[in-house]
Amino acid sequence: QVQLVESGGGLVQPGDSLRLSCAGYGRSFSSFSMGWFRQVPGKARDFVAVISWSGGFTKYADSVKGRFTISRDNAKNTVYLDMNSLKPEDTAVYYCVAALGVSDYEKWYEYDYRGQGTQVTVSS
Repeated sequence: QVQLVESGGGLVQPGDSLRLSCAGYGRSFSSFSMGWFRQVPGKARDFVAVISWSGGFTKYADSVKGRFTISRDNAKNTVYLDMNSLKPEDTAVYYCVAALGVSDYEKWYEYDYRGQGTQVTVSS
């Protein structure tokens, strides 16, 4: 069964850091673009970041630029999201995604595989 499994979410205080991981199972994702979306209850899923198969291209939402870093380890079939200077507005369920070909990285429906999500809560 091909799946993406996120981990690393939790409850942190404003200003803290957190690393999310997304491991792929059932196939190699080394040729896939991989990324992260997030969703707050009652709102649409928002694009967070994406990384190309080689790691040579990355793109970030304006709201996280300079604070979040996406990276990948193809040998481990895993993508990471390092989140620094977390804010309460970063609170959301974070989803991992993967796609072979993407015309618009910011569109949820462009991705072939999606994980179940991990909750990140930023609160004092």
